[in-house]
Amino acid sequence: MTIARAGAKTRRVRVIDTPAAKLTKYPGTLRQLAVAGLGHDEPTILITNDLTSPAKKIIERYARRMNIEQRLAESIRSFGLDALAGAVPLNVDLDVTLTLLAHTLCAALRRRLPGYATTTPDTLQRRFLSTTGEILNRGNEIIVRLDRRTYSPVLRQADLPTTEVPWWGGRRLSYEYR
Repeated sequence: MTIARAGAKTRRVRVIDTPAAKLTKYPGTLRQLAVAGLGHDEPTILITNDLTSPAKKIIERYARRMNIEQRLAESIRSFGLDALAGAVPLNVDLDVTLTLLAHTLCAALRRRLPGYATTTPDTLQRRFLSTTGEILNRGNEIIVRLDRRTYSPVLRQADLPTTEVPWWGGRRLSYEYR
């Protein structure tokens, strides 16, 4: 069977569907799907009480859920989401908001970088965001001039747009590479 993946891709998988599985402490009937071909050495076992949906729909639903869990794990690893500022609700709210903003910006950047659509935020940080340079204020335009690095050609191909920033009074933000 072919299942849809993120980024308009597909993957061919093999499925064994056991529609009448039983667990000792569960009163009802469950459905067990063993899915091979997801990139792991062993098949992935999915257990559900959805006895009527097609296997393809269940596998794609679980894939979306796993993708969300992977993104949360990235946020914990890359942005310290599990080490929030403290018990003060305002600090925690601010930390979560800034973490989500950083994660969203990283996702937007990786979509623009050729070959980096699935990379993690920590890899983006090492290869691109920690690049040194200077910020130039030219009145109506702020220019971020980045120093040359190994990954500069990838940044050049990203074609980062000149962006008008409303909270800067409409000034434009652009990028240059040395």
